[in-house]
Amino acid sequence: MKNPIRQLYNWVLSLADSQHGERSLGLISFMEAIFFPIPPDVLLIPICLGNKKKIVRFFIICSIFSIFGGIIGYGIGHEIWWVIEGEFSNIAKWFFNFIPGFSETLFYNIKEKYDLYDFWIIFTAGFTPIPFKVFTISAGAFNLSFPMFILASAISRTLRFLIVSTLIYKFGAPVKDFIDKYFNLLSVIFTLLLIGGFLIIKTLAH
Repeated sequence: MKNPIRQLYNWVLSLADSQHGERSLGLISFMEAIFFPIPPDVLLIPICLGNKKKIVRFFIICSIFSIFGGIIGYGIGHEIWWVIEGEFSNIAKWFFNFIPGFSETLFYNIKEKYDLYDFWIIFTAGFTPIPFKVFTISAGAFNLSFPMFILASAISRTLRFLIVSTLIYKFGAPVKDFIDKYFNLLSVIFTLLLIGGFLIIKTLAH
């Protein structure tokens, strides 16, 4: 039996060669921030390789639509995630049952992390391979500051797609395998170092 996620991955990859590749990039960037399981990088990389003259345009589309999708995800969490405080709505239960990455246990674990790190949790989710959608919705559900959410999302999403696009522009096809194998790992390491530095500064300030 074929892996449905792998099939979906291959379908997203095939969109790079279609006449609607650019629109598909925007749509997938938007949906991934709400419910879609495949990250937009999967489409961004081959599209950039296919037309390096439009890399800046592709990067901007990917960033803007991902941020906008995050806003919708935040709205879902803030407006329709609860029936009453502590009781999940049918929409929330549907996400838990059918959307990869969502679970009640994870949801409440994220709440604890928000209480400690707020901005850095959203930044980490936006920049690393951690499913962004889980954090956009939970940020709204747990009433995280909306301006802070937008700021963290905008910085992290833009930075991630900028780095991917820049690597493709400078090195072309040879860097694709490197991104596939190591970019997620490097993004996690970079984020951990960044947060670690912030925490050290915060500790010294006290």
